Amino acid sequence: MPTLNESLSQATDLAPAEVEWLHLLVGDWQLLSDLSFADLVLWVPGGVEGWLAVAHVRPTTGQMVFFEDVVGRRSHRGRHALLDQAYAGQRIVRAKEPTFRDDMPVREEAIPVVKGGRALAVLTRHTNLAAMRTPSRLELTYQAIADALARMIAAGEFPHASAPTGLRRGAPRVGDGVIRLDVGGVVTYASPNALSAIHRLGHVGDVIGELLAKVVADQLREESPVDESLALVVTGRAPWRTEVTARGASVSMRAIPLTEGGQRTGALLLLRDVSELRRRERELITKDATIREIHHRVKNNLQTVAALLRLQARRLPEGEGRMALEEAVRRVGVIALVHDTLSQGFDERVNFDEIASKGLKAVVEVARAEQPIHAHIVGEFGMLRAEDATALAMILSELIQNAAEHALAERGGTVEVAAKRMGEDANQTLEVTITDDGAGLPEDFAPGRSGLGTQIVQSLVQDLRGRITWEPAEPRGTRVRFIARLRPLSRDASV
Repeated sequence: MPTLNESLSQATDLAPAEVEWLHLLVGDWQLLSDLSFADLVLWVPGGVEGWLAVAHVRPTTGQMVFFEDVVGRRSHRGRHALLDQAYAGQRIVRAKEPTFRDDMPVREEAIPVVKGGRALAVLTRHTNLAAMRTPSRLELTYQAIADALARMIAAGEFPHASAPTGLRRGAPRVGDGVIRLDVGGVVTYASPNALSAIHRLGHVGDVIGELLAKVVADQLREESPVDESLALVVTGRAPWRTEVTARGASVSMRAIPLTEGGQRTGALLLLRDVSELRRRERELITKDATIREIHHRVKNNLQTVAALLRLQARRLPEGEGRMALEEAVRRVGVIALVHDTLSQGFDERVNFDEIASKGLKAVVEVARAEQPIHAHIVGEFGMLRAEDATALAMILSELIQNAAEHALAERGGTVEVAAKRMGEDANQTLEVTITDDGAGLPEDFAPGRSGLGTQIVQSLVQDLRGRITWEPAEPRGTRVRFIARLRPLSRDASV
């Protein structure tokens, strides 16, 4: 199924600004569909082959007309005249007689999509007449607003290119609550959900007939922060969004100015009570802050432990005991580095490339080598869960430390760390290869009978459900390769 952008690029020669106008319309046309209780289809002229459907939306407030997806289909000849008249005349055209789909009467209207005085496409509105009954005041108001928006589309006054995007979750829709304002900002209609949202803010009494700006302002406390766009939204003067918080309730508002012939005639306001949504967001923010603080304190405690071990090591004479404490200091420091990185993030995932780079630099700088040692990383580790990051950091530290202090201690050289991610999120593996050009493996080397560092590495690789091998490198040196199965980054993915 082609995207809107693909369809427009293949079937039209519209300029980039005109394509963007259609994208803005499709991005906001759910509003018109819900107010109209109708399906909407966007058509572009396709020459001798007829009109091509490039987008389709169904209402969430009423029964749909098209159960199948019509995007990518050509219009039948019976609809060509309707589309041609709307496109050429730049006016809204309604079919004289309903059409029938599976014995369902459907009323069709064609609305030209105009920008800068030029028709770019035609929007058809398909209303299921079988579901129609004596309309309520809500339905009459919705349809009147929808007709006003349709006239704005035909006049090139909708969508609003200046409407901001990217606000927080909870943007209101038609079903959440609708208020209609007159040109002075007085409420002429409010849906039941909209009334409930206003009452949540603390307003007592009628809303219809009242100046909405005053109704909202009366609920705000002087010490409460106020969005600077609030005044323009509650008066319907700008196509912006805002959020009002009072008495512990939060209401999201969006204004759509209504115009006729370029003159503002009123406004449509969509409202949604987002109190519960914001409460959950605050809980998540508090949880994230608590987790980061815990990681920060763990890092501080580990650094304190490392400092105490370092002081103790200085009191010992040169020998195995002092070396053991110094190695313990390094291992504690590696774990502290992981927690330090976690304390700066917003979840239990870390970019391990940053940890690997810092750890590699730290190990090489403190290595007891007579000649310089150069180290670098090839490839990317990517994002890892905290549990995997700690184990992997320890493994790399031990292997790099071993290469620096044994294989390269006398002649110096190079250490290369190569990382490769494979597989999907729920079944990802990481292959890591550490290669040095040093003295090579001892003849009697056996992982199971080696020192504490090798035993730690083997244990941590097993924790990562992986395997590890040591082998000679060419032309000289040692190559250590291990493969680990990573935990999925998403908590709900299967392992």
